[in-house]
Amino acid sequence: MRPSVPAALAALALATAVALPGTPARAAAVFVEANPSTVRAGDEVGLRASCSDNLAAATVTSDPLGTVTVSPRYGFLTATKRVPATTDPGAYSVNLRCPDGKTAKNTLHVVVKVEPARGPATGGGGTAGGRSAPMLIGGGATAVAAGIALGLVALRRRRVG
Repeated sequence: MRPSVPAALAALALATAVALPGTPARAAAVFVEANPSTVRAGDEVGLRASCSDNLAAATVTSDPLGTVTVSPRYGFLTATKRVPATTDPGAYSVNLRCPDGKTAKNTLHVVVKVEPARGPATGGGGTAGGRSAPMLIGGGATAVAAGIALGLVALRRRRVG
């Protein structure tokens, strides 16, 4: 099957534009991001950044994290850092400085790490009162005995009649 004339012209135009010297190349965006952007004090945060050239390491600075070197990995500049457990909750600036002097800025939100004082009331016995337990056990045993007795009576009636 032969390509149509408009399709062939479009392919030729694209090949010419790519092959011509001086065609402007798209520059990489300069950015920095924290993942997750909201983190509890004491947890780890991943840093991902991009400079004009992601082949050289850059530095990221932030109050709770200090100075972190982000290194080239998978086409981006990455690093992982733990937020100290003593960090006060709040919004902290995360600043990127690229080797060529370009900068980027983002925000890291740190929240209080809250530990539960008690497990959830799921009915596993932790919520049952101490005085009603014997009554519940006695009632359950009585119900099982009554079920067995009724089953035996039903079997005897079936044989007789």
